[in-house]
Amino acid sequence: MRALRTLLIVVVILGGLFVAADRLAVHFAEGEVADRVRASEDLAAKPDVSIEGFPFLTQLAGGRLDEVKVGIGGYQAATGDGTTIRIDDLRADMKGVEFSGDFGSATAATATGTATIPYGELLKAAQAEPAQVGPGITARLAGLSDGGDGKIKVELEVSLFGAELPRRVSLLSSLAVRDDRVEVRADVLPRIGDVDLVESRIRAVSDFRQVIDRLPGGIRLDRVAAAPDGVEITVKGSDVRLAG
Repeated sequence: MRALRTLLIVVVILGGLFVAADRLAVHFAEGEVADRVRASEDLAAKPDVSIEGFPFLTQLAGGRLDEVKVGIGGYQAATGDGTTIRIDDLRADMKGVEFSGDFGSATAATATGTATIPYGELLKAAQAEPAQVGPGITARLAGLSDGGDGKIKVELEVSLFGAELPRRVSLLSSLAVRDDRVEVRADVLPRIGDVDLVESRIRAVSDFRQVIDRLPGGIRLDRVAAAPDGVEITVKGSDVRLAG
């Protein structure tokens, strides 16, 4: 009995040491991956990285991680015209990550994630000069917000000839993803008094598209929906580069 008890104590101690070593190793690896991602994507701050699965050391020996979660607080995405648009709270879940020994390169078999484009960022990127939409009437894009039921509320500031102050007109618009673009299109166009607005002219103001290009690792836009704080996007990809 004494020998068995001694053996059990040794097993427990060795198991505890293995767990401690495993957790220490995964903590070090998460820091290394975070540094590599920051350098690869030219981020202003170090991203959050979590390597899932236990034990980590067996994954390390096999050169393949089951799952890696990456969080980036603010990412400047290219818009295709030389400017950028801020994307907040980008969260990516990467599966089947193969890596080199020093984490200098790492590629995920698949990746999914979510992020938010603040309404202020989208408005800033889409804002245009006032356009003539009817006889003596000009309009400009003035505000974006959550319209409910997955719609986005678009506010136009309309100026009528002879009126002292512009008036606000709100309409609901649908969101869609086409290629690398977020598209906003009014469901029903507004009517100002008894004046029929020229549809093509008012849609030039109310409808717009925003290119979101070069997301981290080559992930792509998948779906969009209006949310309280902005347009919520989902992303996905395959053979996604995590580092290198």
